[in-house]
Amino acid sequence: MPCFLSLPSRSTKPRAAGLTHVLDKSMPIGELEGFIESAGDFIDFWKFGWGTGYIDPVIEKKVAALSGHGIRACLGGTLLEVAWSQGREDEYFAWAGELDSPCVEVSNGVLNMPLPEKRRLITKAAEHFLVLAEVGSKDPSVPVSPSEWAEQAAGDLRAGASWVLGEGRESGAVGLYSPEGEVRQQVVETMVSAVGAGSIIFEAPRGAQQAWFVRRFGPDANIGNVIPAEALGLETLRLGLRADTIGAFPA
Repeated sequence: MPCFLSLPSRSTKPRAAGLTHVLDKSMPIGELEGFIESAGDFIDFWKFGWGTGYIDPVIEKKVAALSGHGIRACLGGTLLEVAWSQGREDEYFAWAGELDSPCVEVSNGVLNMPLPEKRRLITKAAEHFLVLAEVGSKDPSVPVSPSEWAEQAAGDLRAGASWVLGEGRESGAVGLYSPEGEVRQQVVETMVSAVGAGSIIFEAPRGAQQAWFVRRFGPDANIGNVIPAEALGLETLRLGLRADTIGAFPA
């Protein structure tokens, strides 16, 4: 990258803050390899969403390619929920280990998984993987309670999660957001007060949502569920190179 501009400092890989977590819905292997050649330095987690990892015949090649660029592959939480519901969690974890996936997501936002079961899965997964524990339901009719989200985040971290994910889905219109896509600021601030911004990856698929979190928490805000093609654009938000954040951070 050129160095003639004065830009805010950014953490470098392997990052513990300023994480970019992308949501892959089934990118072909050739496209993935070409994409991470240009954008890989700015991506920390690559989530195989919607259970695609389970049916992708080249998933092992993808995990290896990501690892070669310092990107942690992560299997989505809904897949583990399905495995749990069928009594196949041991097979799931064994398969994830065979893939050399360094990370798994644990959630209870789809099926009727009791919270103690979620915590048990977090603790079990943390024995072998980095765990991202998702807080919140994918059902927009489920009420969103700031205090409950904060309590769940704290409990998930105590159970062994490395980070918690604030639910936003790929739509950006549920969980952290109103149906119109507006940030539920009380939810965000209550969670941050409970566990700190550095422990939360905020799912923010929309550009305006990403800009809000970067302005609120600075260049090293943790942003998740980013469309892969927008990873470079998110980095320009972090560096104050886009209209939404120009002048927002001291160099």
